[in-house]
Amino acid sequence: MHLVPRLASVVLTLGLSASLVGCGFHLKGLSPTSIPVAYPHMKLNLPSEAMHVTDSNNNMIPQKNTLQIKLKSYLSGYGIQFDDAKEAYTLHVLDYHYRRQKLSGRVAEVILYLNVTFQIEDAQGRPVTTPRSINGVKSYQYNVASVNVDDNEQDAVISILIDDVAQQMARQIATNRLPHIQPAPASAPTVTP
Repeated sequence: MHLVPRLASVVLTLGLSASLVGCGFHLKGLSPTSIPVAYPHMKLNLPSEAMHVTDSNNNMIPQKNTLQIKLKSYLSGYGIQFDDAKEAYTLHVLDYHYRRQKLSGRVAEVILYLNVTFQIEDAQGRPVTTPRSINGVKSYQYNVASVNVDDNEQDAVISILIDDVAQQMARQIATNRLPHIQPAPASAPTVTP
């Protein structure tokens, strides 16, 4: 008795859902790609240290995965265009500090630190957001007897560290989760009697 009305409601619901999906109707979600981009055009202003990677002896390590390349890749994926538009915002990296710490022993442990402080500036160079720091830490171990393993592993871990920091920066910029600078309150005029 109750089977026919239930079956009819299920068929009607499925048919209505299929017709809505077929005509292009989609519910709005909260995925990063559905959020309007707050900074549609952008330029990068990075210190020279962010353009390449150096080892503990200040020798340049050839890297195809610098912070600049990674940021452009991830932010472009969020819909941000890198061009010289006159209304383009600037992603200004204020501080880029890479540090390598080696702990000695039978098996050496190396800890790599990367600290990046950045802010967004408008086309006139005025800060739009307060400076934000992103910290990344990665470590690896190697046997002291096999020196080449340290160099190869270090290059891979540095690349992962830069990638991790760039992803964090891109997510915060694309989702507009950076604290904005509050305009200074207007001072009240003084009244003289």
